[in-house]
Amino acid sequence: MPKSTEVLPGCTQLMNPGTLRPFVVAFTDRLSSLGHTRLTVSGYEASARHFGQWLQNRKIAVAEIDDSVIHRFAQHRCRCPGIRQAARLSVKYVNRARRFVGFLAECGAVTLLEQARPRRDEDVILAFQAWLRRHRGISERTVWRHGRMVMRLLPALGPDPMQYDAALVRQVILDEGKRSSHAYLKTMTMALRGYLRYLAAHGSCHPGLDQAIPTIPQWRLSALPRYIPTADVERVIGSCDVTTPMGIRDRAALLLLARLGLRAGDIAGMRLDDIDWREGALRVRGKGRREIRLPLPQDAGDAIIAYLRDARPLAACEQIFLRIVAPYRPLASASVSSIVSLALKRAGIDDPPSRGANLLRHSAATGMLRAGATLDMIGTVLRHRSIDTTAHYAKVDVDMLLQIAQPWPGSVSC
Repeated sequence: MPKSTEVLPGCTQLMNPGTLRPFVVAFTDRLSSLGHTRLTVSGYEASARHFGQWLQNRKIAVAEIDDSVIHRFAQHRCRCPGIRQAARLSVKYVNRARRFVGFLAECGAVTLLEQARPRRDEDVILAFQAWLRRHRGISERTVWRHGRMVMRLLPALGPDPMQYDAALVRQVILDEGKRSSHAYLKTMTMALRGYLRYLAAHGSCHPGLDQAIPTIPQWRLSALPRYIPTADVERVIGSCDVTTPMGIRDRAALLLLARLGLRAGDIAGMRLDDIDWREGALRVRGKGRREIRLPLPQDAGDAIIAYLRDARPLAACEQIFLRIVAPYRPLASASVSSIVSLALKRAGIDDPPSRGANLLRHSAATGMLRAGATLDMIGTVLRHRSIDTTAHYAKVDVDMLLQIAQPWPGSVSC
């Protein structure tokens, strides 16, 4: 039997939050301003009122609220007014009350105990990550990943960087290689190499130790590009239901991925002022803080206009692409890849070579190559630093390869 949407408001009126009543009102106003639906706000209000009622029943002062109080609220056998008798509250219900307590802390009504001070190792990693942001020009996701990987290696390296030597650095990587995949180990060596350079730059370890890190063999660009035919790309774009806000948003994102070969991070970080409507151009911020202006295709521009006019939530965010449900935050890179994955499923493409945003990037490159674009043109659009990276796509141009293919020696008679 479906749940009734009329239960929560009725239960809410039976609960008396006592001295927390003004905070409950302010809390629900905050949720409404964030764009939550009326039913969602009612659910949070019921949890907040219930928490206030329980505090009165237990004669617990507001100033005494802490994690242990929330835990006791979660474990209590409920006999409070306005709610069914229950041996234990659900995790979702308690989390709503926990969010209300966080709001009380923001208002200064509650002073929550600060988390334990990070360990020295964590302080070092935070400083390393700050150095990466300032000097290396890499994305926040890569900064976080490098910090996490170095943290994993610190117990084996030891607490004093001045005691590091080439043999230790090499052995740590060799030991890690016994329990990690090839790709993971290669990324870990990259993170450790940056960490040792950071320490050396600050005089915290002997210089040149990054040269002792073993090289993980990799045959660069040895595989074929992962792509789907142009017809399948159009099926993916056409799978979006443009009668819904989500479908309008997803179609705009897919068109940008497919027409310009953008990365997921490019879509997630795209801002309203990045589009020059008068010139029909799009400013893209890529890896290494590099910026480039690309022509905005007509269909992609029309799709963005439709999204901004009919589907984008009213939110004070500079990013173009936002979540459809409240709270309205910018999409993450993983969410953009999920858009591609779901569109592939809707289009009936069951065995694509990959399911992320890079699939459309590779498909755009191979499509441009087969349409007659030069490798220099493709490299400009995809923002490759090296022509060797762009030349990777030449492997799929069979017609061009046939012109330079040599006859098999075995077919030549002696």
